[in-house]
Amino acid sequence: MSAPHLFTRGAGAGAAHLRLMASSDLHAHVHPWDYHADRPDGTIGLARLSALAREMREGAANALLLDNGDFLQGSPLADHVAFETGSGTGHPVIAAMNAAGYDAAALGNHEFNYGLDFLRGALSAAAFPVLCANVTDEAGAPLFAGTAILERRLTDGAGADHAFRIGLFGVLPPQIMVWDARHLEGRARAGDMVRAAEAAIAALRAAGADLVIGLCHTGIGPEAHSEGMENAALPLAALEGLDAMILGHSHRVLPGPDHAGAPGVDAAKGLVGGKPAAAPGAFGSHLGVIDLLLRKEGGRWRVTEAESSVAVPEEGGPLDEAVLDAVRADHAATLAYVRRPVGRSAQPLHSWFALAAESPAVRIVAEAQAAYMRRMLAGTEWEALPLLSAASPFKAGGRGGPGYYTDVPAGDLAIRNVADLYVYPNTVRALLVTGAEARDWLERAAGLFNRIAPGAHDAPLIDPGFPAFNFDTLLGLTWEFDLSRPARFDAEGAPAFPGPGRVRNLCVAGRPVEPDERFVIVTNSYRASGGGGFPGASEERVIFDGPDANRDILLAHIREGGAERPPGPPSWRLTGPKGATAIFRSGPGSAFHAASAPGLRLEEAGMDEAGFLRWRIRF
Repeated sequence: MSAPHLFTRGAGAGAAHLRLMASSDLHAHVHPWDYHADRPDGTIGLARLSALAREMREGAANALLLDNGDFLQGSPLADHVAFETGSGTGHPVIAAMNAAGYDAAALGNHEFNYGLDFLRGALSAAAFPVLCANVTDEAGAPLFAGTAILERRLTDGAGADHAFRIGLFGVLPPQIMVWDARHLEGRARAGDMVRAAEAAIAALRAAGADLVIGLCHTGIGPEAHSEGMENAALPLAALEGLDAMILGHSHRVLPGPDHAGAPGVDAAKGLVGGKPAAAPGAFGSHLGVIDLLLRKEGGRWRVTEAESSVAVPEEGGPLDEAVLDAVRADHAATLAYVRRPVGRSAQPLHSWFALAAESPAVRIVAEAQAAYMRRMLAGTEWEALPLLSAASPFKAGGRGGPGYYTDVPAGDLAIRNVADLYVYPNTVRALLVTGAEARDWLERAAGLFNRIAPGAHDAPLIDPGFPAFNFDTLLGLTWEFDLSRPARFDAEGAPAFPGPGRVRNLCVAGRPVEPDERFVIVTNSYRASGGGGFPGASEERVIFDGPDANRDILLAHIREGGAERPPGPPSWRLTGPKGATAIFRSGPGSAFHAASAPGLRLEEAGMDEAGFLRWRIRF
């Protein structure tokens, strides 16, 4: 049983504690199961979040459970409903949310991924209001309820009940008109979030709301408002009449270190522009909690104290059986679905040699990202710029051991195979860089390799301190890594040598890359936000911040036959001093694929004590 909160214990007559509990970006994760890997995952799922919420209700005299959007899409369960049943009516996620006892929810951008008709069908069974104030039809009429007032009885510290009116509104990024243009063009319009929220707050206050809560499916971005901005938390927080806000969209957590140092944000206290706020991560990882102490003075309620926090369900802890029951049949059907082929591959997709030669497992990811971004940039000012796609091997031995490699055989591909190809829950982004920065991007990756001296015999090829996921290559360019030269960057990305670097013969479309020409690099949210310390990778360079997960982009590419097409010629190869040899370590399974490693002259050199197969590379 949850102990009563300080606000419940300390409230007296005319004062009351209200606890707001919120999820966001559930992305149709209900059971604690990773459908991509096809195994249990005790860190995700609404069933565990709902069990925690039920416990935390006991610690507050008054409580609400809210959701901040992106609940209908994002897992194979959601795809199974959309692609197999063809209708959102009776949607299992809505059934699960009903079972969890949600008081209200907002729409997120991903709710539109399956089309308006599907969305309406799903929402028809919701036992709670679902809000969106900034999406209308072509004539400007609301497509969904923008606001709601929940009539509640508020119990104060003396045990007296008071009539209390809780106003809620929902807003989401207007970029849905780009991201889901195929579903929305000609049928909907999406307006600026801040303007819509300002009108919603005024309407709620005029209707007698005692408290106004914003369900804002948006992240924390610039402090200044700009029309149509995607991450508008700070301008929203500045609106008069807003008491508290739930954030999401970016899959980040607040309070917590995710927003440490952000202007206008107290990341430790969960204050955005001075307003109490919570952002509960994604997939059911966290429960956002805002505790409010309300006092009635002069016939009106006002917030006198607030405390924001996030609660994390115990891994492998209690589950809400009512929520599990609501989706049990759909969960079983989804397991059969993910085990069924979704496409075919014309070749094995493996990473046995991904750190020494172009890997088919890395190449398919890069191709999928490039195909997606070409569609997204069509008709924009960036459309004509050369497009590069950055990808790296995620499973390539190292500390993971000799079995930690991607190895998907040719033939049928199931959804669970996609997890082998892309293991992280990143979302897609695109950056604007120069030719010089693209070169330095590859120079940063070239820190993976040890220098090979003239006449070297069996020198170790790889620096073991360099993470494989920082070995980015750029589809769209061709080049050589000259290992006779020292690396310009060390394993941490710090400058190490001011010389000419290892990247030679860098070309785009058969011509040399000019230092000042412009490129678009499509990558993931981790890399674009500075992860790995790649030159040119920063939030300021982002020209496209997409709502889609890189893994979902890969899955769609495979569905469309992308893995059936033969790959183009390799983008890169290693060179070194003529006659020198180096040792490359891989898993024993590499023996079945050595003949297909492009550009490498390989000889087996025996097993090492850690169980890796040693390969001699001759330059």
